[in-house]
Amino acid sequence: MERKKVVVGMSGGVDSSVAAWLLKEQGYDVIGVTMQIWQEEDNRFVEENGGCCGLSAVEDARRVAAKLEIPYYVMNFRKEFKEKVIDYFVDEYIHGRTPNPCIACNRYVKWESLLKRSIEIGADYIATGHYARIKELSNGRLTLRMSAASSKDQTYALYNLTQEQLRRTLMPVGGFHKDEIRAMADLAGLRIASKPDSQDICFVPDGDYASFIEKTAGKTAKPGNFVTPEGEILGRHKGIIHYTVGQRKGLGIALGYPVFVLEIRPETNEVVLGSSEEALSGCVRANRLNFMSVPKLTGEKRVWAKIRYNHKGAWCIVRMTGEDELVCEFEEPQRAAAPGQAVVLYDGEYVLGGGIITGGR
Repeated sequence: MERKKVVVGMSGGVDSSVAAWLLKEQGYDVIGVTMQIWQEEDNRFVEENGGCCGLSAVEDARRVAAKLEIPYYVMNFRKEFKEKVIDYFVDEYIHGRTPNPCIACNRYVKWESLLKRSIEIGADYIATGHYARIKELSNGRLTLRMSAASSKDQTYALYNLTQEQLRRTLMPVGGFHKDEIRAMADLAGLRIASKPDSQDICFVPDGDYASFIEKTAGKTAKPGNFVTPEGEILGRHKGIIHYTVGQRKGLGIALGYPVFVLEIRPETNEVVLGSSEEALSGCVRANRLNFMSVPKLTGEKRVWAKIRYNHKGAWCIVRMTGEDELVCEFEEPQRAAAPGQAVVLYDGEYVLGGGIITGGR
């Protein structure tokens, strides 16, 4: 019987390395691939600033592949990453929204582009080191189940995958906890067993989004007014790309009580500020929907919803308000429902679906 061939996306980190080891142990024909996405030609810059995608990541992944005795390649996805992730990231901030580049990268680069190229070289599946599990439900739909390690769960950033992408994907580490993964790496003799997890957005490793956006867009953000919801001027801001809905720190304005960013108005270059209570949203609207556990949502449904990656989640009633639009009415108001971020809906442990937040209140 011919072994199934799987391409494992290897970042040089412990999770993807153990994913490759597990799949080889399970009898798959494993090929390791690192996605070259950095835009700079300068090797020193890439080495110092590439994060999980830098040259050191390639060398770590290459060493792991050699240890596991599997073929290893570096595939160039610069063009796809620039168009689908960097350009999107910059455009969203310029238009007053808060993007999630990891969601875009997962859907359009790590899956759409890598999967296409992997199939072209004869692979049956792609695999990653994400903390999530794929489950086929009784209705025949494929969906994501939360990771066994709840603190590491990554289903939020994967809600946008299609049925075909899920059908062609393996996620071997989703049933384990992080300490178990590190122990397996040690057992396999992989030198990266104690390597720390990457934290920052890989293409903005210093966290200075505004400078990156200005450099990439080729223009400087224009200062404007901080205003109340009614339009009263409160002070001056540095440019809307410096702010996101729900932000409290770094505003550089003192009103005698804690203030939060309520709204960003790119058309008037205004940043709306308000109190803690005004920053709460009882409902959230979203579009650009993707459903997983069901083909579409009918009627009303009580679900658990997350409005950003590190949001603990909250109960809400969700219903469709248009062909590609839904509204979530939360049982308790939530803070920082930022347009541009995703709202992801859970039915128990399973991802029901999600979409991009357009607004709240």
